[in-house]
Amino acid sequence: MADDQVIELLQKAYQDEIETVMNYLSNSIVLDGVRAEEIKESLQTDIQEELGHAEQLGERLKQLDAAPPGSAAFEASQHDLQPPEDTTDVVSVIDGVVAAENDAIETYRALITAAEEADDPVTEDLAVTLLADEEAHRTEFKGYRKEYKE
Repeated sequence: MADDQVIELLQKAYQDEIETVMNYLSNSIVLDGVRAEEIKESLQTDIQEELGHAEQLGERLKQLDAAPPGSAAFEASQHDLQPPEDTTDVVSVIDGVVAAENDAIETYRALITAAEEADDPVTEDLAVTLLADEEAHRTEFKGYRKEYKE
């Protein structure tokens, strides 16, 4: 039987990835303006990667005789990543992406620790791989943010 903390963190990470897909998709649709185009394209690319993360997390949960949460268990938490009222507010979207990536990084670091303590090297390896992807996304959006000094 898998460690309860590992299952809980896998389920949280799964739910966060699904929420990220939803918010990236919404923002990639609603943003307007020339300055938004590169951000929209990056978000559209990242949607597939984040969806892939969710699939991997869901598969790992299944392997551990657990299940990924369904929509009835969904609790939104990415308040900073909601589509802006001003559809040209690229900065709020960039800042929201960085905040979401920071949260994902924190979750994956906790999952790595929990998996190590539970002697679950497969989950630990998955979390390390996904952590690297999230750190790369954060670095990309921090780079975009540098262009918008306020």
